[in-house]
Amino acid sequence: MRFIAGLIEKLQRHPKRIVFPEGTEPAVLQAARQFYALRLGAPIVLGSRDRVHAVAREHALSLDGIRVLDPARSEELEGFVTRYTRLRRARGLPETDARETLLQPNFFASMMLALHQADGMVSGATHTMAGVMRPLLQIVGPAPHTRTMAGCTVVELADSRFGEAGVLFLADCAAIPVPTVEELAEIAVSTARLARHLLGVKPRVALLSFSTKGSAEHESAGRVRAATALARQKAREQNLEAIFEGEVQIDVALDPEAGRRKCPDLALPAPANVLIFPELNSAQIAARLLYHVARAEVYGPVLLGLDRPAANVPRGSSAWDILGAAAITGVQAIHFPLLYPGAGQNIPGEARP
Repeated sequence: MRFIAGLIEKLQRHPKRIVFPEGTEPAVLQAARQFYALRLGAPIVLGSRDRVHAVAREHALSLDGIRVLDPARSEELEGFVTRYTRLRRARGLPETDARETLLQPNFFASMMLALHQADGMVSGATHTMAGVMRPLLQIVGPAPHTRTMAGCTVVELADSRFGEAGVLFLADCAAIPVPTVEELAEIAVSTARLARHLLGVKPRVALLSFSTKGSAEHESAGRVRAATALARQKAREQNLEAIFEGEVQIDVALDPEAGRRKCPDLALPAPANVLIFPELNSAQIAARLLYHVARAEVYGPVLLGLDRPAANVPRGSSAWDILGAAAITGVQAIHFPLLYPGAGQNIPGEARP
C-alpha cells in the first residue's frame, strides 16, 4: 500500500492515459473507475458499448470519466488495419485477416499504444500471458538496443525488513522458461533499472541459485555466476549504479546475518531489493507463494524490454491488483526514455528511425 500510494502521488502530478482491453470484466471496470477517481489520468476501456454499460449497471459502477471504445465501431480501425498489414509484410510474417485480428482487444490496444493514443496498457485479467504478449511483440516490439523481453513482479510485504521498506522486485516472472547467461544478465539490469526508476534508490540485486558462491557445482549455478559478472559489466556500460551479487541462496539475499555467515565478502550491504531467479518456474512459484501464503500485495508482471509501457496481470486479479499495475505502468510512462533511451519512436508500418 505504501509503495502504490507513493506512485499514485506521482501520477496525480503527471496523469496518463491507460488502455484496459478487457472492458467487460467487472474488476477491470472497477480499476478503471478508481484510476479516474484518484485523478491518475484518463482510463480507456475496450469492448462493445452495450456490454460494457450492462456490466457497469450490474455492478453499480459509474462510467463517468471512462472512455469506452468499441474497436468494431472505431474510426481508427481502417487505419489500424492498413498499418498492421504493412507491418506484417515488412517483417515477413504470414498473411492473416488483419481486420479480424485488429478486432481482438489486445491487438487493438497494442496499436493504440504504439501510435501514442494511449500512454500505457494493462491486460491479462481474462487472457493468458501469451494472449497479451503476442500482440505487443508484433505491434509495439522491443525497445531500442534491447534483445530480451521479460516480466517483473513487484511485491510489497507487510514486514519492512525485507527489500526496500518491504518492496521487492522479482524477475523473470513472465516470459523466458530457462534464460541464457546473456538473457539472465539483461533481465537483471533491466529489472534494476526499473527498481531505480520507481524507488529512487540504488538497486541491490541478488541473482539467486540453490548454491552460494560455488558451494555446489552445477550448470545452473555456473550460469547464474556468469550472468552476475556480465550484469555488472552491462551496468557499467550503461552508467547504471547498482550492486549485483550472485550466485547466492535466498537466505543470503534477504538476511544479512545469514549472508555474513555463509559469505563474509558478500557485496550486498543490506537485504536485496531485486531478486533475479534462475528460471521461470521458481520465479512464478515464489511470486504466487508470497501472494497466497504471505498475503503480500503483488503487482504485474510489468513487461520489461518493450518500446512502450505495459503490464500483464494474472487472470482473476482483483481491482486493486489491476489498479496497482496501472499505477506502475503510468509512472513508467512519465519518463519512459530514461528506462529505455530512444524508446517510443517506433511507429508500426513505418521505417524505424
